[in-house]
Amino acid sequence: MGLGISKQFIPLCSEPVIKHTLRAFEQSDIIDSVVVVCRPQDESEIQKIVEGNFKKVKALVYGGSMRDESVRNGIVAADERTTHYAIHDGARPLIEQDDITAVVSKAFETGAAALGTLVTDTIKVVDENNIIVDTPIREGLRAVQTPQVFEKSLYLKALDNAKDKSLNITDDCKLVETLGENVHIVIGSETNIKLTTQSDITLAETILKLR
Repeated sequence: MGLGISKQFIPLCSEPVIKHTLRAFEQSDIIDSVVVVCRPQDESEIQKIVEGNFKKVKALVYGGSMRDESVRNGIVAADERTTHYAIHDGARPLIEQDDITAVVSKAFETGAAALGTLVTDTIKVVDENNIIVDTPIREGLRAVQTPQVFEKSLYLKALDNAKDKSLNITDDCKLVETLGENVHIVIGSETNIKLTTQSDITLAETILKLR
């Protein structure tokens, strides 16, 4: 972003990004509790945002050096009665109730599900010299979003498998795919964007105002 602050604290319509994200899960009937994984230097600020606003947030824990370490820290702090984990990016503040319900419900049915959207652009595969080597058929492509939702024992097995084999995997679906298990895509909303560049901030605020 180049703004000098963590993305989750960027103001969207006068409220920090993380507040919009947490509100979506706080208001979801299918979500029982929330664990926030953050950097140590962000903990106090997130704590201020959470206090008095989000009853479902049960813990704040520190992340690790890799994504799978961060998620593992989060699930260790989850209630032992948890049956499924819904893993979501804090920088996706526009997630909607219907999409949360749809993807979690699919995971209840199948064990593993993730939100995704249809790909409308033509995608090219290139080599190290930026020369096109393949053009995948769009009908078989999906742009994956979060939440990505997994049955508890399946996801723990996937984490242990990645650790045992020293796999450097940054996508939760891929962790489960590595076991040879199926992950089902639920078509979600194109407005569930991840804030990555400054232009995304303008787009997100426009979407919020339209809502």
